[in-house]
Amino acid sequence: MASLQEAGIFLERMALGGDGARVGIKDSIDIAGFATRMASGCLADSPPAAEHAAVVRALLEAGCRIVGKTNMHELAYGVTGINHWAGTPLNPRAPGRVPGGSSSGSAVAVAARLVDFALGNDTGGSIRLPAACCGVYGLKPTYGRVSRAGVHPRRSSLDCVGPLAREMRMIETAMALIDPTFRPQAATSRAAVGWVEVAANPAVAGAARGALERADLELRSVTLPSFAAAFSAALTIIGSETWAAFGHLAECVQLGSDVRSRLNAARSISAAELAAAEEVRRVFRAEVDVALAEVEALALPTLPDLPLTLAAAGDARAALHSSWCVRPFNLSGHPAISLPVSVEGVPAGLQLVGRSHRDEELCALACGIAGATFGGEGAAR
Repeated sequence: MASLQEAGIFLERMALGGDGARVGIKDSIDIAGFATRMASGCLADSPPAAEHAAVVRALLEAGCRIVGKTNMHELAYGVTGINHWAGTPLNPRAPGRVPGGSSSGSAVAVAARLVDFALGNDTGGSIRLPAACCGVYGLKPTYGRVSRAGVHPRRSSLDCVGPLAREMRMIETAMALIDPTFRPQAATSRAAVGWVEVAANPAVAGAARGALERADLELRSVTLPSFAAAFSAALTIIGSETWAAFGHLAECVQLGSDVRSRLNAARSISAAELAAAEEVRRVFRAEVDVALAEVEALALPTLPDLPLTLAAAGDARAALHSSWCVRPFNLSGHPAISLPVSVEGVPAGLQLVGRSHRDEELCALACGIAGATFGGEGAAR
């Protein structure tokens, strides 16, 4: 186990493919010939995957060079990225703060310039949260837009595979590789964007809104009445689906205490609770669709506060609250992207939410905002 702990960012190094873009692949995504351990000691003896995940196969066919399996929050069931079995990747932009989860290693590998882009998967903010914590870009595509074949857990009504990168153009390049229907569009400006008022640290919300104002967008106030209910419903559904996938590991002695606690709580979710959550999904999805009929995208902070310090990350309630702004859009299924902003040098994020299956338009808007914020190609520092 020492070698995994020393790796931190990568659980396994490799050199697969051609001489194209260097890519890191989250350890929840199958690479043929390598075990998919979900960064869990409970799966340490898993056999090698027999086939590449669909997204891995697409990258290799395009000539990308896969350089390693990236670390993650154990079983993808956490948002801090802290992992006592596989080690916790050091956040290069804020060393005393969490890297975010569950795609922690993917975000850190991008921020540390070890890869050109990385793949993660996002069930409750797991791409957007680490992107915000590490000061990079992270896209959760529309649910169902990118193939999940060969991605764990095998069944999920919330999870999406997507890219993390240091600049928007690389996000678009990565999307075009893993989704052959994706066609990048010219950057857009002067769009109408709906600002969603949510409970958040005023400095963090101000930094996110400030990026929109610098981009000279038309800002309108938007209310999503079922936002809080959607957050809770998404927790119910992810709990039920994670228990179905990994409940058999609840008694594993190597399981992290945070994941064990959440799994044990999830086992008692009732059919009635799940049905109620599905009704909230229907209502909230409709609310978001109605709001997006009037604006090109919705905007709000990615994080409700600055990334948790490593010392504070053991507070389970605080950790879950980190996903307050992002988790509802897993429930609705809309595409959402986090753009880097900062508060006195500490990373935070601006989240944009677009119309379903209009991921290209969302990325074009993000490119325009990134260009106004960072100039040029919108590359974060």
